[in-house]
Amino acid sequence: MLEFFNIKRDIPFMSYARVTTMISLVTFILAVAALSIKHLNLGVDFTGGTVMEINYPHPAEVPKVRDTLTQIGLHDAAVQTFGTSHDILVRLPVKPELSSAKLSEKVFQALSASDSSAKLQRVEFVGPQVGKELYENGALALLVVCLGIMAYLAIRFEWRFAVAAIIANMHDIVIILGCFAFFQWEFSLTVLAGVLAILGYSVNESVVVFDRIRENFRKMRKASVPEIIDNAITRTMSRTIITHSMTQLMVLAMLFLGGEALHYFALALTIGIIFGIYSSVLVASPIVLWLGVSREQFIKPEKKEGEEAEALP
Repeated sequence: MLEFFNIKRDIPFMSYARVTTMISLVTFILAVAALSIKHLNLGVDFTGGTVMEINYPHPAEVPKVRDTLTQIGLHDAAVQTFGTSHDILVRLPVKPELSSAKLSEKVFQALSASDSSAKLQRVEFVGPQVGKELYENGALALLVVCLGIMAYLAIRFEWRFAVAAIIANMHDIVIILGCFAFFQWEFSLTVLAGVLAILGYSVNESVVVFDRIRENFRKMRKASVPEIIDNAITRTMSRTIITHSMTQLMVLAMLFLGGEALHYFALALTIGIIFGIYSSVLVASPIVLWLGVSREQFIKPEKKEGEEAEALP
């Protein structure tokens, strides 16, 4: 196995378990508080509104388009490049005083006055009912993924591992949502896709550590459970560093070079990757320890010779 660096002694992660878990608990509570007080800044995908695609024969000047919309009173309009630098996507929330047709006409007239070369490619209206259904379906998707992860881990390992992994994963998801609520970043379907991706990504890291723990129970017969977990985490650190570093490089490329269309998606992935490493090592593993995982759950105790003789008829 490729190693980033060679650690000769196991790092005593479990001796710091109470401290790291307390940090996680405080962070989790702050994230829940942000969600409860400020709520998610839901995008047009969930709240309903008007979506317009505008094409220019030259690279679109997004800041100029934003300024134009601000001048006509549309401060809450979201503008981003779409596909190529010549196309932009304008998302407008529902305006009770204006119909979708009048709102899109008002916007296009303002953009045409600013730049006569603008061409309207399409206009779509997302009703509030459709947005509500998308929101509910997104929440249902999160629930189904969580249940699937628990079932998979319970079958592959043991129910204690399933409980620990889902708590760690929900810790990551709530913190991502808390960050989006606190900073009022727009939460769209793209961000929801990123959240679902983090669920799978985070559980993969937990499975790697859990696999090593199960293997250690068979190899390290005289070691205590905390020592077994410490060894499992330490021996998988090289793999963790390499995997997460390469993934994060790709995500950073999307964050800084992918434009506004991918900005919040990459931001959600970045938060999830950072906290995914932390939770897999310093949240899931301590919970497994506290739930009472033991060698007997994976290895049947050997019968003594006297017991075997008594068992014979």
